[in-house]
Amino acid sequence: MFNFANSLRIYLCVEPTDMRKAFNGLYAIAKHELLKNPMDGSLFLFANRRRDRVKLLYWDGTGFWVLAKRLEKGTFWWPGPADATSGAIEMKPEALSMLLNGIDLKDGSFRAWFCR
Repeated sequence: MFNFANSLRIYLCVEPTDMRKAFNGLYAIAKHELLKNPMDGSLFLFANRRRDRVKLLYWDGTGFWVLAKRLEKGTFWWPGPADATSGAIEMKPEALSMLLNGIDLKDGSFRAWFCR
């Protein structure tokens, strides 16, 4: 798993995203729909409609990174559009790690599909 600095700003896009989008498509969503600057060192998190895939967009100062994760079973916990005022929710690195590791952020417990 990845470790993220506590100073990292993370924005979770609450609207479903077409997972065929790559660097330019995700950049456009972050800039024009979320109204954030993707080149300021923030990390942007996107999910598909079924919430079984996520993509992360990150600018490291020299170029963009796009990371993807696909679940073999189950779904990620994901807030709805009613939970955000600007289309995005800012979250802490700890919350991102929990979300990617199968923890339901509302209940604070593992999702039903998660077992080790």
